[in-house]
Amino acid sequence: MHIGKSYGLLELLAWTRRRSYVLVLLSFSCVAAYELLGLKWLALPWPVAAVLGTAVSFIVGFKNAQTYNRTQEAQQVWTALAALTRYWALICRDFPKDTSGTELLIRRHLAWLTVLRYHARGRRVWESTATRSNDEYQRRNFKVPEREIPLQAELQRLLPREEADSMASGRNKLGLLMGRQSAAIRTLHARQEVVPVHHSELQRTLKDLLDQQARVERIKNFPYPRQYAVINTVFVWSFAALLPLSLVREFERFVQPAGMPSLVWLAAPVGVLIAWLYTALDQVGESTENPFEGGANDVPISTLCQRLETELLGTDDALPEAGLRAQGATFIL
Repeated sequence: MHIGKSYGLLELLAWTRRRSYVLVLLSFSCVAAYELLGLKWLALPWPVAAVLGTAVSFIVGFKNAQTYNRTQEAQQVWTALAALTRYWALICRDFPKDTSGTELLIRRHLAWLTVLRYHARGRRVWESTATRSNDEYQRRNFKVPEREIPLQAELQRLLPREEADSMASGRNKLGLLMGRQSAAIRTLHARQEVVPVHHSELQRTLKDLLDQQARVERIKNFPYPRQYAVINTVFVWSFAALLPLSLVREFERFVQPAGMPSLVWLAAPVGVLIAWLYTALDQVGESTENPFEGGANDVPISTLCQRLETELLGTDDALPEAGLRAQGATFIL
């Protein structure tokens, strides 16, 4: 997540430059065909671009609203997980009569949270971090901790060696850890270390944690609908291709000053500028679509987990600071 004042204009231009190259090629090719090759029939009436631009603005606005809602929900989920984590630590300390097993319950929960964030950072084919522009921006500005530190190393830091080793070959690590938490609570109840009402509250908290896990998995595994993503791309690039053909005739109507080149050529840069506004907005929506993928606009789940570990365990070695921040703490992940 970007935590600076704002993105700079030069940053935005560099990030979108590959699409800008295509727009420049499209616009100048259309104007050259009209002006140099004499293909005057290529020109389109201005209302065509106006109608298409209106349709594109609606569909791009719809996409960006939906992708922002996905990011906002993801932030709400991890805020709820942080609150439940603090509550879990509190009741694990206060409910049992014998608190000798409290630290293990807390550490196992933090291990579960760690596995969940590694799962959330897993790559999916529809995500945009693998695109050249996003990959280049990431390599220049920040590192994703989950791609720098193996999951097993994190589990060995949080769990007893035997338990961490048993997790290495497990496919459903989230289920195994939650099952052990439930078994530990059941053992406390059988030994009468917790009263029935406290046992019920501990189990209810596990259920709440599982509900939040399901929300994380839904956001991660179910992308923005592909049919809307495809039609959005088609509309945006159709508008970008047809816009200069609608502008050439409008600029041809202007009176040409003596000794000046044809004003028709102004249709190319103006078309590039207008189309860039649409394609840049589309690219922003695309980069906001998946809030756990490890991009610059992600929910900072790694930082949240680091702070929770530091708060609950009283240690400062939860995650290396260099893995979370780079270049003056402009990003947290």
